[in-house]
Amino acid sequence: MSDVKMTPHTQTVLHALLGRDDNGERRSVVLTEGLYGLELSRLTRLPNGTLFPILERLRQAGWVERYWEQDEIAEDEGRPRRRFYRVSSEGAARAPLALAEATAAAAARTRTGPVRPGVAGGTVE
Repeated sequence: MSDVKMTPHTQTVLHALLGRDDNGERRSVVLTEGLYGLELSRLTRLPNGTLFPILERLRQAGWVERYWEQDEIAEDEGRPRRRFYRVSSEGAARAPLALAEATAAAAARTRTGPVRPGVAGGTVE
């Protein structure tokens, strides 16, 4: 499967799907149950035009699975079915490591300062 580009928004979505807040602290058990689109949008504060392309890239990479809820549940509540997203077994194995690497890379960039192209050494002092 392809590697996932770990943008800040992608990291936010993965944290939500893993049941963690943006600092990596456990929020709840979401790993097996999944979240539906509106729930994810509220948790991540990302608009649909940002959220759903990320979910689709994660799905294509094999890190996320999507599924429809059962008809009976939606009918009992008098609403349309919801599409849920959850971390796949591959995502559960790879996402925490990728998140840790992204956090370490961001910390390293902060320590060295911003890069200034065209300046000898490439950093601001």
